[in-house]
Amino acid sequence: MTAAEAPRAIAARPARPVLRRPRRMVLGGVCAGVAHHLERPVAVVRVVTVVLALLGGAGVLLYLWLWALVPLDEEEAPRVRRAFPGAAILVSLAGVAALVALASAHGGAPGGDRLIPPVVDSAGLAILALAWTLVLDRADPRHDERYRRVIGAVAGGLLVTEGLLLLPFPHSTVSTVLGVVVAAVGIVILIVPRIVGFWTDLMAERTARDRESQRAEIAAHLHDSVLQTLAIIQHRAGPQSEVARLARAQERELRDWLFAGTDPFAGDVATELRTTAGELELAHPVRVEVVAVGDAAEVHSAALIGAAREAMLNAARHAGGDVAVYLEVGEEAVEVFVRDRGAGFDVDALPEGRIGVRESIVGRMERAGGQATVRSDARGTEVRLRLPLEAARA
Repeated sequence: MTAAEAPRAIAARPARPVLRRPRRMVLGGVCAGVAHHLERPVAVVRVVTVVLALLGGAGVLLYLWLWALVPLDEEEAPRVRRAFPGAAILVSLAGVAALVALASAHGGAPGGDRLIPPVVDSAGLAILALAWTLVLDRADPRHDERYRRVIGAVAGGLLVTEGLLLLPFPHSTVSTVLGVVVAAVGIVILIVPRIVGFWTDLMAERTARDRESQRAEIAAHLHDSVLQTLAIIQHRAGPQSEVARLARAQERELRDWLFAGTDPFAGDVATELRTTAGELELAHPVRVEVVAVGDAAEVHSAALIGAAREAMLNAARHAGGDVAVYLEVGEEAVEVFVRDRGAGFDVDALPEGRIGVRESIVGRMERAGGQATVRSDARGTEVRLRLPLEAARA
């Protein structure tokens, strides 16, 4: 190979993948990341790591060093999923060490010094388990708040138990001091999270109460000033004028902002009707009033909403002026009334090509198991939609 061909051969060699730890890992993702970087099987890298760990702990130091310095893969899911239940295993080992300490309390040489090694081991493992849940398991969606509370309760209980094991030995100063410290740490672990939880709930409740009070003050002020001004503009300008339509749209938008999150019908048929009313008022010279009575929280019928929307659209197009929409949720059925004050029309004389009333209203309700009635005369038009409650909740 000549000197000119050597750089070309080096450039043609495929580059290794970047060294990154995956977010779906067993412990720290080090072995999987190294195996992907070296393009070798993960099992081989793990065996080499275990062998190095047995040779004076070099594998453990290398693993921890790579765990701390190698970044996570940014192209995978944002949350880390760890298959190794580190906190559960550590707290289990702490329980075994506590049993050893308990067995040592009933045998061996007199005094409390013999309990110090197993108690220190158990306390250290319990604290590591708690730290594992607070640091490593916090971002894992499989380990929720309940899991962390269980680990904290078990770890705190073990520490209190071990501290009490050391206190009955007054002639051993080291064991007595250690017992007081361990028991105090366990009590702190058991009590502090509950105090923090109670304090957080109290502050959240106080903040919500203050926010509601401020919202009520703002709503009262705006009702006495801006909303009344908008209502006067609508009344004097007439429902079909452009000024009245803009004032009505601003009034509805302001009310939605003021009372956001306080509507008991949010997300159901009542909200859909109010949303449709706002859209029609912007597109047509019409004023639509929607009144809802009864518990409509579980009414989500697409057929009822579609038929009511079509009736409201017909009233806005052909009648204009004021349109009244009344929704009532009874014990057996849900009813919607759409009334306008237009010139009216002959329902029986509708041509065959007009499918708005026949199919979009009457046919749609019949297919859903309900019924629709259209009454029209010189005083206006009324569309009555009735759907059984069971069908409306389906």
